[in-house]
Amino acid sequence: MTDDDRRDPLERLRAADPAAGVEPRDEFADEVVARATADATAGTAPVADLTSERARRRPRWLPIAAVAASLAVVGGVGYGIGATTGGATNLADGAAPPISLSSPDSTGATEQGVPEAMMPGSAGAADSRMSAGGAESMIAPWGWGRNSFSASGLSESDGTALAHAYDARSVALPEAVAALAAALGVQGTPELKDGAWIVGSQDGTAPAIWVSLDGTLSFSYSNPLISPWTCEDGTDVCEPTGAVPGEQAAIDAARSFVIATGHDPADFEFTTETWEGAVTRSAMAWPVVDGQRLDQAWTVEVGDQGLISGYGLLADIVELGDYPVVSEQEAFERLSDPRFSPQMTVMPAAIREGDDAVVSPEWVPPTEPPAAPVPGASVSWPVNDVEIVDARLGLATQWQADGSVVVVPAYAFTDADGGTWSVIAVADDKLDFSSE
Repeated sequence: MTDDDRRDPLERLRAADPAAGVEPRDEFADEVVARATADATAGTAPVADLTSERARRRPRWLPIAAVAASLAVVGGVGYGIGATTGGATNLADGAAPPISLSSPDSTGATEQGVPEAMMPGSAGAADSRMSAGGAESMIAPWGWGRNSFSASGLSESDGTALAHAYDARSVALPEAVAALAAALGVQGTPELKDGAWIVGSQDGTAPAIWVSLDGTLSFSYSNPLISPWTCEDGTDVCEPTGAVPGEQAAIDAARSFVIATGHDPADFEFTTETWEGAVTRSAMAWPVVDGQRLDQAWTVEVGDQGLISGYGLLADIVELGDYPVVSEQEAFERLSDPRFSPQMTVMPAAIREGDDAVVSPEWVPPTEPPAAPVPGASVSWPVNDVEIVDARLGLATQWQADGSVVVVPAYAFTDADGGTWSVIAVADDKLDFSSE
């Protein structure tokens, strides 16, 4: 970031005002009032439907305005608006990308209580999952190895930022479950069993939904009757067939899925993807809060016969008020503090693009064991040098000890190789470090 980028946010906004320094000519205001009065008297002034106008305009301007407003509150922290890429979107002009505080092997719906067998191919959770473990991961910068962080020019200004939470108890159960089942065409009466509300057959012979009593009321839907992976009776292996739906069909299915829960699709951004050889297409609905995508994407899987499966969250998101936020510099120092366990949530660009110079070479079987170290040889202790080049304040979900889920300010730090590291931004005096 340049020195100009680190100016006070209000000063930057004023500098970007195209009307800055422009003064109206004499009698300009009187002329405007006269024209407006004449139009109203003549009965020609159009009457706007404010409700529909706000609904139409909100996806385009509200997230961006919310980010600008939060900058004025927080002060000198850095930020960025990332353009959405890949597939169709909700015309929200690109909310900032999600930030995750979860470890790669514990992120996603299975931690929230959703049975793995009920889950669709969750692209939202998969975005932040990376393999770790073994000796190699201890020296790879994208693993859980030892890292030495460096940075310069980070802001030392702290401030406040708005926090949120999922309010699971605000949803009227089982009425909401029955309404969801009806909207998705699932037959049956809601039944509370083993800590979840279920509707429909749970043996894989008919459409069903499953609603967990967790902090987000996570739920899943499946329709095995149209799944291309459902084999005929007596058949253990079958070849899936079908035409891959188009992007718009998948997006429309995701929108309808959101609407079925009573949520407003205008509060989401939508993306879609498929893969070579697939017979289905996935679509993701990303909740957008204060101009930030959350790291809890809803997902649907669509085939040529319709909606095969889906996953989402029934609970509403409510405000918790302003929380104190540490500066970029203090958050950077947390990357080296074992209490905060910084997560690499995005791999370096070269790795994502398959750079042969970065990806581990092909394994060659050994022909003899390694030689013993010579006396006095140094002990190998690899440390990765990670240079932080950018900081962005956003939001990330965090599961609490009592099972509730908060959406709290968090920083995303980008390193020189394009990797992203995340750490919570809430100040120490608002963090409960107790282990019970």
